[in-house]
Amino acid sequence: MNIKQIAMRATLVASVLGLSACANMSAQDRNTAIGAGVGAVAGSALSGGSALGTVGGAAVGGVIGNQVSKPTR
Repeated sequence: MNIKQIAMRATLVASVLGLSACANMSAQDRNTAIGAGVGAVAGSALSGGSALGTVGGAAVGGVIGNQVSKPTR
């Protein structure tokens, strides 16, 4: 197992553990967190494990997750 595989698995485990704390969150907050987690994993996978790709994926995923469940006005 190389460092990229370890980093990917650690990111996945951290995402799952972080999402377990979503019980008292609003739907929008929960979707933001889920989007950030999924985006981080996808960004890491698409960029070959680069930190910039992981952070960028988390940011984009968080924004998408936030906007998907935005309350109507």
